[in-house]
Amino acid sequence: MKRFLITGGGIAAAALLGSCSTMSKDECLAGAWGEKGYADGAAGYPMSRLDDHAKACEKYQVGPNPAAYGSARQDGLRTYCTFQRGWTEGRAGNTYYGVCRPEEEAEFLPAYNDGRRLHEVEAAVASAESALSSAEARIEDREDKLDAKQRELRSDGLTDDEKQRIRDRIDEVRGEIRSARRNAREARDALDRAEWDLRQVRGELSGRYPVF
Repeated sequence: MKRFLITGGGIAAAALLGSCSTMSKDECLAGAWGEKGYADGAAGYPMSRLDDHAKACEKYQVGPNPAAYGSARQDGLRTYCTFQRGWTEGRAGNTYYGVCRPEEEAEFLPAYNDGRRLHEVEAAVASAESALSSAEARIEDREDKLDAKQRELRSDGLTDDEKQRIRDRIDEVRGEIRSARRNAREARDALDRAEWDLRQVRGELSGRYPVF
């Protein structure tokens, strides 16, 4: 499993945090840097989040207060960098940005990684279930089309060219059915593997964490 720290590609993910306005006009004008800092720390945001807030407030001619923000963020981080929160964040599939101090991370990160493992295998099961449902729906749809074309072929008054076009389409639909059935088999195999992985991970973690 990947470690979801803010290194390499994780930096790009962090940049996305600033893709929309992070503070309202009222918050900017009120100078709510302490409140924002605490909330961001409690949410596990990196210090670079302040840059996003500064950009949001720039159009109101309001500058940030890094000291107030940073101090309050540290208070918020104390509620974030815990064993229980690590598990919760991992289970939710949230990204960890490497914000905890080493002594806190020793508690947070193992629980986070375990929660993330469970999140990933549950997501794999859901993806395989969706793929299987989609393939089965395609099979049903193409079989209905095949029946319709076969009935059309039995119609009176068709020219030889019309019959050939219908036969060609019947061959195409049969090929689509074979493809959809192949996809369904692959999805069933993937689902079996994902469900096995899920049972393994749940069994491994069941004694260490709250009920899933």
